[in-house]
Amino acid sequence: MNPTENKTICSSEIDVSCRVPLLALFGGAALWLVLGLALGLAAVMTFHQPDMFADCSFLTFGRAQAAANDLLLYGFAIPAALGVMLWIFARLSQAPLALPIVPVVAAHLWHVGVLIGTATILGGGSTGHPWLEYPRAAAVLLFAGFMLIAVCAVATMGFRANRELYPSHWFLFAALLWFAWSYAAANLFLVSNHAPRGVVQAIIDWWLTNNLLFVWLALACIGIAFYFLPKLAGKPLASSGYAMFSFLTLVFFGTWVGIPQSAPVPAWLPTVSAFAALLSVIPVVALGIVTRKTVWGSKVSCFGGPFCFIRFGMWSFIAASLLYIAEFCPRYSRVLDFTWFNVGVTQWQLLGFAAMILTGAIYEILPRVMGKELPFAKLAKLNFFLFAAGTLLFVIPLLIGGMAQGKALANAAIPFADASAVALKFLRISTTGQLLVLLGALCLLLNIFVMTLQWKLGLLKTVVGVVKDSLVDGSAYKPLPCNKEAKP
Repeated sequence: MNPTENKTICSSEIDVSCRVPLLALFGGAALWLVLGLALGLAAVMTFHQPDMFADCSFLTFGRAQAAANDLLLYGFAIPAALGVMLWIFARLSQAPLALPIVPVVAAHLWHVGVLIGTATILGGGSTGHPWLEYPRAAAVLLFAGFMLIAVCAVATMGFRANRELYPSHWFLFAALLWFAWSYAAANLFLVSNHAPRGVVQAIIDWWLTNNLLFVWLALACIGIAFYFLPKLAGKPLASSGYAMFSFLTLVFFGTWVGIPQSAPVPAWLPTVSAFAALLSVIPVVALGIVTRKTVWGSKVSCFGGPFCFIRFGMWSFIAASLLYIAEFCPRYSRVLDFTWFNVGVTQWQLLGFAAMILTGAIYEILPRVMGKELPFAKLAKLNFFLFAAGTLLFVIPLLIGGMAQGKALANAAIPFADASAVALKFLRISTTGQLLVLLGALCLLLNIFVMTLQWKLGLLKTVVGVVKDSLVDGSAYKPLPCNKEAKP
């Protein structure tokens, strides 16, 4: 159960302390989300019209798709999650954000790192390791920005007035440690002057991919969902014991997954990965039970509000995780490896799970932090339906097409070109879903951009007014009174 904020604490003071850092993190994240989806759409168009970007080397599938994937993860998911974490830590701590200038500097370091990394990939300078394509310079900036934000979050937690820990604390604090450990370790081994040779590089990269897309995303987004679901549903988080059990089992079993059955490595590695994947069903089912008990019987009207985003995201996590686990089953991996099925599962994790939960949290946080309603509330509701419909239309054809493609590839009588072409008709449907998700991302970007612009104009107007008043009669600026609302 999450705590009810003490009525003696000024919630508006907490929100104001988070305003500038969150605008820096959310604004950049929304922009990278739009660019990442646009690049992904450009990449897949090469399958519909192969010569469309024949004269643009930076828009070839290998470069554009790698840049698009990294923008979805490093550009959007991680900075957006960090911004939500800061706000949650401040609210649960019942104290203003500690060192508020630090995350602003960190956000700019992070966005510059993403810019350098994306430009390097599009220019052909990728490291060649999936999900770790950014060069060393970009990786250093990302790590430095993350550590600065982590220090701010831990400092805020250290100054908390309420010393009790809650499920959100477990997941979010573990997420801070998990990224720092996994990202630093993978870069130390792979993006260095003395990288290991041979298949060891692939093993390290598979380990990092699993830790980022399965373990870290789960820790960060589930921790966020476990804070907001009880608040929005108007009831305590159900089964805290199940939540603790799922947290421990996810951390223990989830990290062993990642080695595909077809990997040219010693047989014990894929075997351990397959057993770990099977055991990872336990935390996934436990998290599904907690989610169902929390949202069941809720009287919250769901017409595209934050509750809809977060609930959809949690059910997407259950579905995407089960499909991800199935990829490591020897019986299914023989058919599913090297097909569009893997792409569909990954996109469901990034868009259906992470993007939905983070977008819902952003729409819930921004009006509180800015002290005003969203400029385009109807677009925010439209955003949910575009994201939900677009994600399903995006990933389900890829899953079906991947299975059909895998069966064709397993048939020796079917030529490779014909087997690969089996998925093209499903890919055309999937492209429509990508376009819908892109339109939803534009709704998010427009709301954040306009709200930020309004705030800056209001700040400028206030400064001009204070200067005029001080020149006329020397009156001092009086701050707004503290709003001691109890609702988080």
